[in-house]
Amino acid sequence: MSELATFIQLGFRHIVDIGAMDHILFLLALAAIYRFRDWRSTLWVVTAFTVGHSITLALAVTGVLTISPALVEFLIPLTIMITAVENIIVRDRGGALWNGRYRPVFAGVFGLVHGAGFASYLESLFVDRVALPLFGFNVGIELGQIVVLLAAFTALYGIDRAIAWLRLPPSAPAPLRLRVLAVSSLVAVVAARWAVERAPW
Repeated sequence: MSELATFIQLGFRHIVDIGAMDHILFLLALAAIYRFRDWRSTLWVVTAFTVGHSITLALAVTGVLTISPALVEFLIPLTIMITAVENIIVRDRGGALWNGRYRPVFAGVFGLVHGAGFASYLESLFVDRVALPLFGFNVGIELGQIVVLLAAFTALYGIDRAIAWLRLPPSAPAPLRLRVLAVSSLVAVVAARWAVERAPW
């Protein structure tokens, strides 16, 4: 196997592994408000997240940026919790700030934090060259994110079908809103617990 393929595989495994549950949970929080037909909006958000974590990953593994691993491990669940709470609070995306188009910026900023988390793992694998391992690892992460998002949308579709099957009264919130509330509340609780457990003080 070539060096590039090795690092692609490492990046892919790093994002889909059960040990990367915090990154998986963040992707679920990002996807929770969307449906398959919203793929353009989802693409913008995930691309922004990718750009964010790619920047920090590159800066951290080349030694330009040094961040405390303990602080990063605390900030990652904090970004997940904030995303989930934002899902719950913002009911009308069209009436929100910038007509709801702030979300890619939101994801990009939080991507900076997650990139630092990826970097702490990748730094230990470098021998001398940086560019090829960095590129390969990043490609692997993106492929892993695609798999995670496809699984997330499949699960979210299943939740939508289950809600529709319940045949709730007309006075109940819309099925999408119920899904957002249920998924985001669960994600927020898990992330809050992780944040407390990882608090650096």
